Amino acid sequence: MEENNNKQSKSKIQDYEPIVGRSYIEELRMLGDNLNNKVIQNINSTYVGGGVAEILDHLVPLVNQLGVDMRWDVIHGNNEFFTITKKIHNAIHGVQENITSDDFDLFMETTRQNARNLKLYGDIIFVHDPQPIALVDQKERIGRKWAWRCHIDASSPDETVWNFLHRFIIHYDAAVFSAPNFARQLTIPQFLISPSIDPLSDKNKELSAEIIHSVLSRYKLNQDKPMILQVSRFDRLKDPVGVIAAFEMVRKNIDCQLVLAGGTATDDPESEEVLKEAQDRASGNSDIHVLLIPPGSDIEINALQRAATVILQKSIKEGFGLTVSEALWKKKPVVATGVGGITLQVKHKFTGLLCHSIEGAAYSLRQLLTNKEYANWLGQNGHQHVKQNFLITRHVKDYLLLFLSLYYPDDVIYL
Repeated sequence: MEENNNKQSKSKIQDYEPIVGRSYIEELRMLGDNLNNKVIQNINSTYVGGGVAEILDHLVPLVNQLGVDMRWDVIHGNNEFFTITKKIHNAIHGVQENITSDDFDLFMETTRQNARNLKLYGDIIFVHDPQPIALVDQKERIGRKWAWRCHIDASSPDETVWNFLHRFIIHYDAAVFSAPNFARQLTIPQFLISPSIDPLSDKNKELSAEIIHSVLSRYKLNQDKPMILQVSRFDRLKDPVGVIAAFEMVRKNIDCQLVLAGGTATDDPESEEVLKEAQDRASGNSDIHVLLIPPGSDIEINALQRAATVILQKSIKEGFGLTVSEALWKKKPVVATGVGGITLQVKHKFTGLLCHSIEGAAYSLRQLLTNKEYANWLGQNGHQHVKQNFLITRHVKDYLLLFLSLYYPDDVIYL
């Protein structure tokens, strides 16, 4: 089974000094020194698509620069397995799904196959989300320290699915959630660690006007018309059809365009279907652009976000929503649904506007499109909020402290 352990970060850890300060970088080095004899093995379900893969893609090389041997492996499964895990994902979010005993049996059989094929070599085995969760059954055989990272809004999960997962979670040494209200009643220590963005990545670095212009031209976007943008995987929980409905309300009064930009994920069989639904809903409206952006198109996403007038994230459920922090980092005004980890990023009427319906989204979009000064003020506040709370350097520090706590549990105050 292949490993994604040869990727080199384009940024060096010292490159972040102008943003967070030298003392912060020195603190990271000191923490790394205390883990330089440990191997941390991340395990998730895909190298490409979605926030988990994106974070690991940037975080793993930076942690290695601190002298910590962090690696990244993925489990394998067929389309039927990933259809089941998508239903489990939705059920953790509280969505009603029909998951049968046969589904759970196939989930476990795929886990057993992965346990046979995947070498578990880490001193710390860091498992991300439900797809590989049952690998912890190997703990009794091989020992090691195990941590489970839940990137999903688990505040009101389906009881049957949560009980199924709970039997594995309790065998981990720690569980990590993205927001306080996601934490569950557990007998193991719980940690709050929010996701992050990399300010020096291709997706978030400064771009020249020429590059932005070329990207907009390539996608045939009107550069003189205000742009509402939502960037996300094509997923029903991101509500692309609801985004189009909100835009149509705004478009009755304001001449503007909508761009829905995103991709699909190898572990999400529904994404192609959702893309088709959005394309069908937008058909015939020349002011709606549904863009399928291939993996690795970070410059293109960056350019679209920097060109946008307002950025929308109308999720129905959301673990965190990295695209919100990306937008705020670029000082863009944001309208977002007040769900999950979005509320950590958007402080209503200070770093953005929160909404709770299609009509509410349309109202907030109109407000920002017609009040440029207010929109700019929200964007400036949002940038500072992300700088203080949601950059990758803070994420690295939190993970290093988590790993150390597994060896020094008496020195940690848990949730």
